[in-house]
Amino acid sequence: MMRIRTIALSLFCITALNAQNPIIQTSFAADPAPMVYGDKVFIYTSHDEDETVNNFFTMYDWMLFSSEDMVNWTDHGAVASLKDFGWCERTNGAWAPQAIERNGKFYLYVPIHGEGISVLVADSPYGPFHDPLGHRLILDTENVWPDIDPTVFIDDDGQAYLFWGNPNLLYVRLNEDMISYDRSVGKNGIFAVEMTTEAFGSVAGPDGTERCAYTEGPWFYKRNGLYYLIYAASGIPEKIAYSTAPTPDGPWTFRGFVMDRADHLAFTNHGGVIDFKGKSYFIYHTQGLSNEGFKRSTAAEEFSYNEDGTIPMITPTIEGNIKSVKPLNPFKRVEAETIAWSEGVKTAKSGVTGVYVTKIHNGDYIKIKSVDLEKGGKRFLASVSSDTKGGRIEVRLGGVDGKLIASLNVENTGCKDTWKLVSGKMAKAQGVHDIYLVFKGGEGELFNFDWWTIEK
Repeated sequence: MMRIRTIALSLFCITALNAQNPIIQTSFAADPAPMVYGDKVFIYTSHDEDETVNNFFTMYDWMLFSSEDMVNWTDHGAVASLKDFGWCERTNGAWAPQAIERNGKFYLYVPIHGEGISVLVADSPYGPFHDPLGHRLILDTENVWPDIDPTVFIDDDGQAYLFWGNPNLLYVRLNEDMISYDRSVGKNGIFAVEMTTEAFGSVAGPDGTERCAYTEGPWFYKRNGLYYLIYAASGIPEKIAYSTAPTPDGPWTFRGFVMDRADHLAFTNHGGVIDFKGKSYFIYHTQGLSNEGFKRSTAAEEFSYNEDGTIPMITPTIEGNIKSVKPLNPFKRVEAETIAWSEGVKTAKSGVTGVYVTKIHNGDYIKIKSVDLEKGGKRFLASVSSDTKGGRIEVRLGGVDGKLIASLNVENTGCKDTWKLVSGKMAKAQGVHDIYLVFKGGEGELFNFDWWTIEK
């Protein structure tokens, strides 16, 4: 397995001190679908495996990441997988999801490539999710192969819509239960949007003639009474475009492109838009950690609508442009997998600890942005395990070689599943800083890391 830190540095040719995109570095998380719920942003993603099969998309499950500040993202691991569908024999094809909350339930709409679109339900955004139907959600389509990329939205009047499709755009009106749809309208409930160049722009086809630019990956939402549809456009390699309409049923009008091509983007793209804490964000994916189109990573950009409600061109950056919307509180338990940037490390999930940081080697590190140390702390505490010689955690300010404010020795705990609390006295440090947890030790894997906190 290639080390992500090596790939990232060689591809970007910048120091990690400046890197912010992709926002997830511990796994290949694609097709991001952001959801604002309470005081958090949740991003559900597909998951490109580290090793591809037959040089194609290799995707077995769906992952979740959350943030309270838009810069530090907590990895919740896989929250659903193809194994949750007992009726389905597919072992690959867990493609682009989207989730939504209604009446205290959380609905995760997922395409199983070759088996159409299905839905999972949970009582919490973190899961566990279960299959309420025992069969796919969308029925009576002529060909389930292109039934991918669901996007879901609940309008002000309570009517919910589910759009999807490649190369055509289809939709249904979901019933209030969110796991069925009104089959008395359309063609057994399914509406087919007219795919015109006026609605979705144009692109030159293989024979040189103009055709509709819409490709896949729709994202449907409403702002100030106007309906927006963002989508991957122009074929392969994909750009991002958008259209607007006065009603969910159209008519749609092409408004332009949102994101052009860039060297670090994959041959696909998939975008989502949210508003959070008074700011607007565009979430998408790149091939920035791998330089491979089948190993994609989630990225994010802040943007502002034009005064007339149009969306400007958004530049897909490596350095990122997002500032923390609130400082991180280090005086409570902070999961080790809450990360702004990292090098080298991976995450794993167990039934005992949940998600934790693993694959830690000498020189690897985790960066946490905008940590409010207030007037300082007495000790830095960390929950760790090791079945090797262990190592050391250095707590530094502002960089991997920044001021050392604490050092924690990690010894062999007897077993990788045996967790112990270690601590180190803190030097004087006050105010808001970026914190770097730098890992030191000998050859091979050093230890596992579950959570940390600062003692006042």
